[in-house]
Amino acid sequence: MAGPVTVVAVVEPKGFVWKNFKDSKQLSPKKRDEFFLKFKTMQYAISSVSNIFIDKFGIAPAIRLAVSRCLKKLSKNYGLRTINYKLLLDGSLYAPKIYENQKTIIKGDEKIPIIAVASIIAKVKRDAHMSRLHKKFPEYGFAVHKGYGTKLHQQAIKTHGLCEIHRKSFCRKILS
Repeated sequence: MAGPVTVVAVVEPKGFVWKNFKDSKQLSPKKRDEFFLKFKTMQYAISSVSNIFIDKFGIAPAIRLAVSRCLKKLSKNYGLRTINYKLLLDGSLYAPKIYENQKTIIKGDEKIPIIAVASIIAKVKRDAHMSRLHKKFPEYGFAVHKGYGTKLHQQAIKTHGLCEIHRKSFCRKILS
């Protein structure tokens, strides 16, 4: 309900094997941070798209833009040509149609370890961003709920109204 949407693209290292791996939503914040430290040496790109873009164009176009930006960053930062790689996307993520070798996997973060890695990196980075925003907007409790639609967050919106980082298109029902 607040903040940007964040997407991460990770290059799977050769020989990458990880058993009994969980997606980011099934891990405690402490465990996500531990995993994140292990992943810092991997080749990855991150992109966030603002709540303003989301409100203007919708969440799906925002996600596609973030995916596209990530792929461009991988190309620029690591010299990777996306055409040479298989692109695995989680859930409802889709890259722009120019990337032909892509596959979207529903609940991919639960099934495919490298997608889970991307999910963890994205969640750690976005959560840190939302915690920083908490300092600017402490009355909303962003450090606790990270902008998701918890009861605490909904009550804060009812009490204080929306702030500049809220996704107005996601909050209409709360204010009506």
